[in-house]
Amino acid sequence: MPRRGVKTISDNADLSSVLKLPEDLSKPLDMQQVFRRFAPLELEIGSGKGMFINKAAKERPEHNFLGIEIGKKYARFSAANLLRNKLTNARMICGDAAAVLRDWIEPNSLFALHIYFPDPWWKRAHRKRRILRTDVVSLIESRLQSGGTLHFWTDVEEYFQSALKLLSAETNLTGPLDDSETPQADGGSIDYNTHFERRTLLHGEKVFRAEYRKRTGETK
Repeated sequence: MPRRGVKTISDNADLSSVLKLPEDLSKPLDMQQVFRRFAPLELEIGSGKGMFINKAAKERPEHNFLGIEIGKKYARFSAANLLRNKLTNARMICGDAAAVLRDWIEPNSLFALHIYFPDPWWKRAHRKRRILRTDVVSLIESRLQSGGTLHFWTDVEEYFQSALKLLSAETNLTGPLDDSETPQADGGSIDYNTHFERRTLLHGEKVFRAEYRKRTGETK
């Protein structure tokens, strides 16, 4: 299911406090520079319209949240919502997630990493572009702190199953801790975490979810 467009945020809107480009940030990221404080860090890859990062930042003010979105329109839309909601513990980066993980995120620094409904790159020849691929899952494992968690959701069963096989073969992460399907939409009682989840369930389609955890005491 393709994602819908978003309202264009004026180029004159000052989003500098919540929206960053990778090249504007130190390598590795200086959390004091980005958030003006140190706190457990949660990273979302592919924030889309920003429902998850806005909701999570509001519910867990004691944590810092960093969203990465490669689409400029979506990154600006998500950042504008953070600004409007006065969420000082969340920031957006407009850039390539694999590069940010590799060059800006320090090893053993992430409390949690969230990947919700990533682009499935349907054509077999394009699947090497998927965010869950050999080099990136190794990065994810190394960036999670001891006991840190990876949360992965998709509506594409083939992607889900191939990702689980990849994580099992290429990492020492424990999981899947929960690979059950979400319940179907039932008139609005589900507490949606993303706009894509809402659309998928309201269309009567399945969502596959899994959680992985880095073993306590492991620093790889």
